Amino acid sequence: MLNQVKLLKLPKIEDDRGNLTFLQENTHIPFQVERVFWTYDVPGGEQRGGHAYHQQEEIIIALSGSIDVVITNKSGEKDTYQLNRSYNAIYIPPKTWRHIENHSTNAVTLHLSSHKFDAEDYIRNFSQL
Repeated sequence: MLNQVKLLKLPKIEDDRGNLTFLQENTHIPFQVERVFWTYDVPGGEQRGGHAYHQQEEIIIALSGSIDVVITNKSGEKDTYQLNRSYNAIYIPPKTWRHIENHSTNAVTLHLSSHKFDAEDYIRNFSQL
């Protein structure tokens, strides 16, 4: 497990027939993937996330379009990471508050998680970080 947010540059194989990007456990993913989900058709102005996890690690990739991943530290300071290429990703460790905003039209966001869904793992109140 990494202990801080990290931008990841995934392999990009360029070809006249189109590009290919991939990721593999133990090479690009610092955890065993237990859950994969994606968000799409997010209405303009809406945010996703707005929480942290007690144990779950996550990698987020904008497969199509662009998104802003906003990380808020315990002091309330924010860092914004724009994902707009499918070979760029962000690793988010446990106990890291995040939300996703500024979804472009037709943005598709892929999430790779270290744990299966568990409502008890969510931290939904920022003051409980």
